[in-house]
Amino acid sequence: MAGKVIAVVQQKGGSGKTTLAVNLAVACTRRGMTVALLDTDPQGSLGRWFMARRERLGDPGMEFSTSSAWGVSYECEKLKRSADIVIIDTPPKVDADLRPALREADLILVPVASSHVDLWATDGVLDLAARERKAAWMVLNRVRQGTRLSEDVARAAGELSAGLAEARLANRVAYAETLGQGLGAEEAGGKAVKDEVAALTDEVLAKLNG
Repeated sequence: MAGKVIAVVQQKGGSGKTTLAVNLAVACTRRGMTVALLDTDPQGSLGRWFMARRERLGDPGMEFSTSSAWGVSYECEKLKRSADIVIIDTPPKVDADLRPALREADLILVPVASSHVDLWATDGVLDLAARERKAAWMVLNRVRQGTRLSEDVARAAGELSAGLAEARLANRVAYAETLGQGLGAEEAGGKAVKDEVAALTDEVLAKLNG
């Protein structure tokens, strides 16, 4: 049975695409699934994380590949033969180059940091996903618990056409630290971090297989 594809997309840089991709990848791997990462972002943050992981652990525990936008379909077909989950990290832009990743996706995740600017940046992504007749789910990232801004952004996000994940990732140093170490936050963070990642992974897998 072919694997499922998750595309992580957002036109605004710094929204946490790579953070979301690597933490889902590690969480799925730790649950016994085979995972492949596909980096289509020329900045290469996902690739740098993977190489840091390989240097640290020897066996990174997952596959990794890079691709231009127009090579996405070929790479996904190849990776799905051996992986249960393929996660695509995309460049921070919205144009025709993004469409191949959206077409291949079984699930589109749009990370939104806790600011109205990040929320406004989702418009182009959601429009492009709608044109491809694909549903997109927003994931609130870098949430500052108990702040009015975070709740305002969450409320506004809930009024958009896309779905909004119930699970959120808080604004924690652990996510940035582990990213630089080639790890997932679940592998080195405390209970709160592990609970957040587990809840998000549960929800993502339920949507993917629903």
